[in-house]
Amino acid sequence: MPPRSTSRSRTSDHDLAPLLAELRALQDALHQASVDPRLDRQALNPAYHASAQNLLAYLALRESDLHGLQLRLSALGLSSLGRSEAAVLPAVATLINTLERLLGESPAARPTARAANSLADHARLLFGAPAAEREVRIMVTLPRDAADNYSLVRDLLAAHMDCVRINCAHDEPASWKRMIEHVRRASAELDRPCKVFMDLPGPKLRTGPIATGAAVQKVKPARDAQGRVCQPARIWLTGRRQPRPAPSPAAASLQVGERWLKSLQPGDRIRLVDTRQAQRRWTVVEVGDRGCWAEATKTAYLAPGLRLSVAREGRKRHSRIGDFAPHPGALRLAEDDLLILTADQTSGRPASQDSGGRLLTPATLGCTLPQVFADVRTGEPVWFDDGKIGGVIEGADQDALHIRITQAPGGAKLKGDKGINFPQSNLRLAALGEQDLAALAFAAEHADAIEMSFVNSADDVRALLAELERLQAEHLGVVLKIETRRGFDNLPALLLAGMRRGGFGVMIARGDLAVEGGFERLAALQEDILCLCEAAHVPVIWATQVLENLAKKGSPSRAEITDAATGVRAECVMLNKGPHILKAVASLDELLVRMQGYNSKKRQMLRKLELASPWAD
Repeated sequence: MPPRSTSRSRTSDHDLAPLLAELRALQDALHQASVDPRLDRQALNPAYHASAQNLLAYLALRESDLHGLQLRLSALGLSSLGRSEAAVLPAVATLINTLERLLGESPAARPTARAANSLADHARLLFGAPAAEREVRIMVTLPRDAADNYSLVRDLLAAHMDCVRINCAHDEPASWKRMIEHVRRASAELDRPCKVFMDLPGPKLRTGPIATGAAVQKVKPARDAQGRVCQPARIWLTGRRQPRPAPSPAAASLQVGERWLKSLQPGDRIRLVDTRQAQRRWTVVEVGDRGCWAEATKTAYLAPGLRLSVAREGRKRHSRIGDFAPHPGALRLAEDDLLILTADQTSGRPASQDSGGRLLTPATLGCTLPQVFADVRTGEPVWFDDGKIGGVIEGADQDALHIRITQAPGGAKLKGDKGINFPQSNLRLAALGEQDLAALAFAAEHADAIEMSFVNSADDVRALLAELERLQAEHLGVVLKIETRRGFDNLPALLLAGMRRGGFGVMIARGDLAVEGGFERLAALQEDILCLCEAAHVPVIWATQVLENLAKKGSPSRAEITDAATGVRAECVMLNKGPHILKAVASLDELLVRMQGYNSKKRQMLRKLELASPWAD
């Protein structure tokens, strides 16, 4: 091999020497951060002590913008530290060792040994062992039907679901218990482990009830571009005394008399006159023990009490449609409208106008946690329904907020039980309310892990851990949901507080986080959370609207396929419920298996992190 030219050697040495000095100074700073004496007072779980040290070293690494250093290292064909999250000091030590050898120096010390695969170990403790074919787990939020439909739960598990989430903001303990019983039964039957996560409601701000509309259901077949019926509307008919849920998606699920239902045969023609006095005919296509299917080729509007008739052999048999829930009420809001958010829970009402179109009374709507009214100020923004509708507070007192709507593209509907966000307000809300404490007591007996909603500070985490200790539920895994700007800013402190437990993880709850942090910043926020959690060896759940169109409508958008593929950088991806959830699970399973051949975390440009100190509270 020909020797290097002297001039090139001198030029290389001239470039490498200052780079080596810079890395040595960086190494000293990172080491000092990692052995901060305050760490010894954190009462960490022993499995997380090395992880906490690595987190502190990583935070020190990100105290300034290092992309210039990264580019210089990359130009020399050296590691740019862009994959150093899991083992910061060993990565820097290896670089220093390499530069020392290039300069002909004897290495001052061997590179620090990398820790064992702590992140994989911690993920296994929280979620259980990964599937043989992929490392990223799939979590599914169970719908209410899972309490009464064992086959659905079994089919989800057979489709390679790994763990389930039960949202304690909905349903009741009796339903939760039946869901869990179905999970345990299916897990034993299929010999597939499946952990149960229970999501605490948290101090969720929501809109109050709105006066309901009429009890009317619209049944509409699908038509092609020429207006021809390409798929009839499927109607599920079930008995009124023991109603059964539709075994597959239905345009309507109607309760009828048992004797009339049992008399139906395939091919029967059901006649009715709908609420518009339009005559309609349905065809019975399938009859079973639990109900029957009928198909409609014309649109019909149905109401409780409508008479259904079948004629056979000159004899007519009749039944009437049983009661069903009326349409949930909604307020239609446009930009520049005034909305009054009230402290009482009386049903919301739309705005009223006189015959000339002049406003008489603005729209009113209740708030589930009106105590926050004391914490907000005039001029602060407010968002509804995951950021679909926005406004600015024009007036505030203990009884009401006067909100001027600033964003409602084309006019938007606001329903009850939708989220409210005050992203720039410092809200003083207890981390654990009555609902949370009740759900925790249930989870202590039945679940494998809990998810804490709207966590903002290390004090919130300590309050949760104290309650788990009181319940003697130290066996429960804990997931912190990062969904507020305060929660993100305090993430280092939250991670250190959570490291007191063994089974511990973080969920990137991107719905509220996007509203709180700004939609344009969401990509950067979720990137920083992934990096910080990898540095802390804390597993991450990638959540909110993953493959939502696929789960709800049966076909995905291109954007959500790309989004779901990014989830391969987490340890778990969560799907929400929908009529096509089985298809969504199968698609996500295939996508994650395919993508793990392309991604294993990712190289990062190490810009400065804008976060609170890990010791901030």
